[in-house]
Amino acid sequence: MQLTLLGTGCPVVSLERYGPAQLIRHDSRAVLVDCGSGVTQRLLAAGCPGRDLDAVLLTHLHSDHLVDLYQLIVSAWHQGRARPQQVYGPPGTRTYVEGLMALWRQELTQRIAHEKRPSTEALEVEVTEITPDWRLALGGLEIEAVEVDHRPVRHAFGFAFAAEGRRLVLSGDTRPCPGLEAAARGADLLLNEVFVHREMPVIEGVRSAETVENVGAYHTLSCEVGKLAARAGVGCLALTHFVPPACDRAALLAEVRQDFTGPVIVGEDLMTFDLTAGTLTYGQAHLSLPLERASA
Repeated sequence: MQLTLLGTGCPVVSLERYGPAQLIRHDSRAVLVDCGSGVTQRLLAAGCPGRDLDAVLLTHLHSDHLVDLYQLIVSAWHQGRARPQQVYGPPGTRTYVEGLMALWRQELTQRIAHEKRPSTEALEVEVTEITPDWRLALGGLEIEAVEVDHRPVRHAFGFAFAAEGRRLVLSGDTRPCPGLEAAARGADLLLNEVFVHREMPVIEGVRSAETVENVGAYHTLSCEVGKLAARAGVGCLALTHFVPPACDRAALLAEVRQDFTGPVIVGEDLMTFDLTAGTLTYGQAHLSLPLERASA
C-alpha cells in the first residue's frame, strides 16, 4: 500500500504546496482523496493520471478540497477514460456534483459534438454519499470512513486504509477529536493536518485576531498534533495541509517532537510512503521508513 502526497497546502496559494490531495495505491487499485488545486498535474507527476482512478473520496465540501473536481473529470476524459468517475463524499456531494456538471453543460455539449471522442462515459459521475459507518473494499484494499470534527462544517470525514496487515489513517480537516484518535490507534501511519498558530499573525486587511482564532479552532494546532499521535500510539506521524504553507519546517518538527517520540515527517508534495516495503521516497531520496508502534 502506497500513499503519495499530491498536495500538502491549504487555501493560501503556494508554488511549493498545491491544494489538498492524496493518492493511495495498492496492487492495481488507485484512490484519490480530495481534489485540491493542481491535482491533475500532481497525479500525472505521480504516474497515475485521472484516467486510472478507481475512486475519488471527498473529506468535506470546502472549496480547497474539491476546486479541481471538474478539471479531473474532463482531463480523465481527454486521457481516454472509458468509465464513469466514482465519487464518494459527505451528504451534499450529489447536489454539488450535479450543480457543477450543470454549470459546465453548455461547454461539455459543444466539446462532445465537436471533438468526436470514442466515449463519453468518463463524463458521467456516479456519486455515493457516505455515512460514519461507510466502508468500501477495492480488491485487497479496505477503506472506512472516520467521522471527524470540523465544525461549523456539518459533515467531515477522515479515512482509514488497510492492506496486507498495514494500516494508514488520513485525518482530513479536523480539530483533535475522539473519533480520529480511536481510528488512528495503533495505525502504522497517521497523516494529519497541522495549523501553525504562531506563524499566523494578525495582518490588517488580510486577517484579524478573530480570523486566526476561528480558523485555528477547527484545525489541529502544531502544539496538539504530536500529543494526538502519542495518545493513539501510531507508528509514524506525517504532516500535511500546512497553514501557512511556508511555515518554518525545522521549528515545526522540533515542536511536534516534544510530544511524539516516533518518526515525524514534514510532508512535501509528491512524497511517497510505501507501507508494504517500509520506504519513503521524495525526489531521488530513498529512505527506510520505521513502522514500529510508538509508545502511547
